[in-house]
Amino acid sequence: MLEVCKENLDRVYSALTSMRAPVVMSEHTLHELALTTLKNSGIEAIHEVLISPGCRIDILAGEIGIEIKRGRPNKKILLKQLKKYATSDSIGSIILITEKSVYMPDKINRKPLKTIALNRLWGIAAPTVHIKNDIDYDMAFSADETTSEQQTLKEEKANESIDENIYVDNTLPSYLLEPINTGRVYGKLSYNRRRKCWTITGEPYVTELVKRLFPGSGKARRGTAYLPDHPRSIGDCNWLMQKYPLEIAERDRELWESRIEAARQREIRLRFLHSGLKHVSPKEGSFIGQLMPFQKEGATWLYHTQRGLLADEMGLGKTVQALYTMAALKIFPVLIVVPAHLVRNWENEIQRFLRLDGKAPRIHIIKGLTPYKLPEADIYIVHYLLLRGWKEALPMYAFPFVIFDEIQELRHSGTEKYSSASLISSKADRVIGLSGTPIYNNGGEIWNIVNILDYHFLGDRESFTREWCYGYGNNIVAKPELLGSFLRQEGLMLRRTKAEVLPELPEKRRLVQHIDTDSQIYQALMQPVIDNIIKWHRETELSPSERALLEGNISQGQRQATGIAKAAYVAQFVKALLESDEKVLLFAHHHAVMDIYKKELKRYFPVFITGRENDTQKQRSIDRFTEGRSDICCISLRAASGLNLQRASCVVFGELDWSPAIHSQAEDRAHRIGQKDSLLCYYLVAKEGSDADIQDALGLKVSQFMGLMGEKPADEVRETNLANLAHNHAMRIIEKYLSNAGEKAV
Repeated sequence: MLEVCKENLDRVYSALTSMRAPVVMSEHTLHELALTTLKNSGIEAIHEVLISPGCRIDILAGEIGIEIKRGRPNKKILLKQLKKYATSDSIGSIILITEKSVYMPDKINRKPLKTIALNRLWGIAAPTVHIKNDIDYDMAFSADETTSEQQTLKEEKANESIDENIYVDNTLPSYLLEPINTGRVYGKLSYNRRRKCWTITGEPYVTELVKRLFPGSGKARRGTAYLPDHPRSIGDCNWLMQKYPLEIAERDRELWESRIEAARQREIRLRFLHSGLKHVSPKEGSFIGQLMPFQKEGATWLYHTQRGLLADEMGLGKTVQALYTMAALKIFPVLIVVPAHLVRNWENEIQRFLRLDGKAPRIHIIKGLTPYKLPEADIYIVHYLLLRGWKEALPMYAFPFVIFDEIQELRHSGTEKYSSASLISSKADRVIGLSGTPIYNNGGEIWNIVNILDYHFLGDRESFTREWCYGYGNNIVAKPELLGSFLRQEGLMLRRTKAEVLPELPEKRRLVQHIDTDSQIYQALMQPVIDNIIKWHRETELSPSERALLEGNISQGQRQATGIAKAAYVAQFVKALLESDEKVLLFAHHHAVMDIYKKELKRYFPVFITGRENDTQKQRSIDRFTEGRSDICCISLRAASGLNLQRASCVVFGELDWSPAIHSQAEDRAHRIGQKDSLLCYYLVAKEGSDADIQDALGLKVSQFMGLMGEKPADEVRETNLANLAHNHAMRIIEKYLSNAGEKAV
């Protein structure tokens, strides 16, 4: 048995020592290259394996754990981590891959340990690297398409053209070059572990210069200055050291080397982001669907941005861009944090678009405020309201990839929700924020959000409000367009508006949004429907007309129960649109549903056009909406004919109608011939209740809603067909209930 284990270890070790690639690869790309190398050697391996609670190893090949580290890691911390791995029953031996040599014992907890130093395999990298203007970014950083200066992965892509001169010397900007040793130092640079920042001590004119040049560094006493531990600040410090060399504390030298290397990598990535990127393509079959060109650009930007904010306007497909990125990156498990009303939609979109090994990903929706052991899954979904209960538990899982949807939910700090999100983000390698809400005009809010994505990217709060806002403590950004430009220039934010991508958009964009329901309300409202079903079944002497009346009540009763049960969630969705400055037409059928909208959306001053209002009141509602005194107009589905409400930027269907023409007619209230904008139409669909039956009855695909494009008005024949659909719907409800009760319909 021991000989077999040793043979397997030697085989894996031999395969990994054959790896060849540019030394400047990111750690994630090294992971992918190692996986590809093992696969090409016929060795099965799994990426990011949880081997014990809160303990995840980079790669597991059988019982051989593989850990990959950039630079020369801290030996004490690394030994502690390896010992934790070795205590797991899943690990029989360990292979440690580091960029630079590090001495390690032959065994950890009596389990064999082998080390691989990449600089010995590849040779020492030049201190500076140059990126050609026409470089293929994917070839440099994607494991599936990586080529090396020394050897190509021919087995991975035999037909791929090879560029063996990806990197040449002398390109990094001068401020990131190694400072020249002039024989004189002006102070000392050390890492303050309590403050988690870098400390400069030395000659007063140097530290005073630092305090004047770099906001937030002036809190220290005379002769001392602090710099945040962030790649931007590290680059600034290296620039300072070009003129005023500093002695680096011996215990912090390795840490500094790793930080300045990260700053150089960041500069490389920024250059690629600004020079135009070749679109990434997920492995064939891993993503089902097609993106528009601007969406591919967004997904490519996310792919190459380790931490960033996709801030496209509402309706441009941020969710699908994030899913496309997930398919291309193949980093699992992923944690997705969403508002409560979008949990169901994310679950459905994942199942619709993503495939792992030909199957839909395993999804686990985290429930309740009390933590429990999470089952194995590829994707975990949790809503913001639960974060406070999982504040200690979720960070322990150290998810490598985290997505915060509607990240403006975290615009207020000082809450357990914010604290939990911050801890989760700090443990992740990749963090993406999604938001269609323009938030960079409020300094306090954007500072909080950016801090979740990239800690102290904008400095500390005091220096941020002093430099970017109207003075200390003021949260209003003086020049929001300048701040937005800075975030884009630094590669932290990408935002496109509908006006910018309008040529790529159709006249109408119909999107199906899955939404939750209140099950308790639904069950209570269904009780009268069940009573009618029992009456229909047991009273055999009913006349055909009486049966038809009951069937109509059954169908209508479930439709109303569905509309009411999801009304609060519909209102939450509409609130998000209104906060994004959208002008909304909200369509529904039942007065009881409209009453809930009126209550939930009260602070937005909604206007109504339903069967309750007289002509004067309806005209007053139209005037208030078209003149901009209200941004939300609630309209009955069958009261929309003849209205002209082109001020609306999107249409929301809170309830569905049996007739495609009714929906098309409602859409046309906001979209007329010659209109220049692209109209966004949301269909909010619940799994529980009548929505699915209406879709099936009309032959509508959830992913397309093609039937809703009908343009012809309803005629007598069509009305008869709709009556038949309602009858069939009632019969399905009856059959389903009686089947559950163990009876048969008469």
